Amino acid sequence: MTPEQVVQKSMESYNSRNIEEFMTVIDTNVTFYNFSDGNITMKGAVACMKFYSALFDASPDLNSTVLTRTVFGNKIIDHEYIVGRNGSKEAIELVLIYEVEHEKITKVTVIRKES
Repeated sequence: MTPEQVVQKSMESYNSRNIEEFMTVIDTNVTFYNFSDGNITMKGAVACMKFYSALFDASPDLNSTVLTRTVFGNKIIDHEYIVGRNGSKEAIELVLIYEVEHEKITKVTVIRKES
């Protein structure tokens, strides 16, 4: 799979709330970062699975739509519009920078929209 295909598979399994499929493209040592301060917000596949399992369980109407996607080598930059997160009716927008190595997502940097 290309890096874009890896991220697309992640997105599709996120939208179907299929944790087993979602985890097939997550690297054992995946690291999530907050763009604004550079802090690590999550590290490792175990933490990732725990977080997303809980999110999927609490979000029956969860759906993310990619508004724009840029492919830049092994980096995929998605501007996403997300609804149904934790049962909320409020939509959120995020920019996610995915880094892919050997058909696995190894790093995700999250940019939150400033209010």
